[in-house]
Amino acid sequence: MLSIVFVLSFWATNFIFYTAYTDAKDLKDSCSTCRQITDNFNKGFERTAKQNFGGGNTAWEERKLSKYETSEIRLMEIVEGLCDSSSFECNHMVEEHEEHLETWWFKRKTKHPDLFKWFCIDTMKVCCPKGTFGPDCNACVGGSERPCHGNGACDGDGTRAGHGKCSCHHGYKGEFCLDCIDGYFNEERNDTFSLCKECHASCKTCTGPTNEDCDECKPGWEENEEGACTDVDECSKESPPCKENQYCLNTDGSYSCKACDKVCSGCSGPGPEHCLACADGYKDEEGTCIDINECELADPACPGEHRECVNTKGSYKCYCVSGFEEQDGVCVPTPEPEQEPEPEPEPEPEQEPEENQEDTDSKPTDPPTHEDL
Repeated sequence: MLSIVFVLSFWATNFIFYTAYTDAKDLKDSCSTCRQITDNFNKGFERTAKQNFGGGNTAWEERKLSKYETSEIRLMEIVEGLCDSSSFECNHMVEEHEEHLETWWFKRKTKHPDLFKWFCIDTMKVCCPKGTFGPDCNACVGGSERPCHGNGACDGDGTRAGHGKCSCHHGYKGEFCLDCIDGYFNEERNDTFSLCKECHASCKTCTGPTNEDCDECKPGWEENEEGACTDVDECSKESPPCKENQYCLNTDGSYSCKACDKVCSGCSGPGPEHCLACADGYKDEEGTCIDINECELADPACPGEHRECVNTKGSYKCYCVSGFEEQDGVCVPTPEPEQEPEPEPEPEPEQEPEENQEDTDSKPTDPPTHEDL
């Protein structure tokens, strides 16, 4: 039974919290939608000013303009442009409360020219004046003129939602955003005003802008005899912090490890002139490591006949000369490719003689015999 009561209590608590969160979000969204409507209304009011008039009979235009200026036609033209077709919240609010806009247009506009204040704050009651929050539009911490003393944002500012607590800007902390975070100090401070400035880079906490005003030094800095925080040179310690083939570069409050030049075997700085020793394939010449040309040494780098040496940075390569190829570490002549035998020519096809052509051409026609006649 107790477990059931606990579960019901847990769900009830979470439901109340979720409902309160949802209601607060809805109130903020409603204020944002209402502000969008009034902003677009003001834009439409400017857009329709003297619309459809321009040139011609001035007296006639003035009479027509005075009627159009406060007409229902103009109001409808403005209302049609208040919301995007895809904005459900905006269109729903206009549809539900269009009569308020009509009331303001025809009866309240002269006495209450600020549509946002009349519609969103006083009539709809979904917004509050700037610097106030909540259902009753209470003043934010620090007052409505300077919420959070100008050093933060008041939760729910300008809406009927929120709890009014301050979210302080960077550098400030505390309920009223008057205190400075670590690394900042109060340059000016009273009960209603605070100006926090950043400490010197060497200070963890401080009372002023220089490295002599530190209450405590940051890691990588140490206090000297004069009481100022100065940089610790990690690179000058007996046990260097960097790995082999790296050199140490000191920075303010820290250090970094950089790769040695590839010609070096250990180094004290960048470039071949800071090598502690030269890497294989390189030699020291006047304090700088340079490439050894193995192809020019007295002892041939590529022994054997028909071989040539090609120098590379820090090394060399051996190749067989043209017409030779390497087999088992020896350059041997490249075998010539076997020539394929030429194909025999195909016999020409014999021409068949035309039948009886030669007899016809060579023999004359015999005259008919006596019997034939």
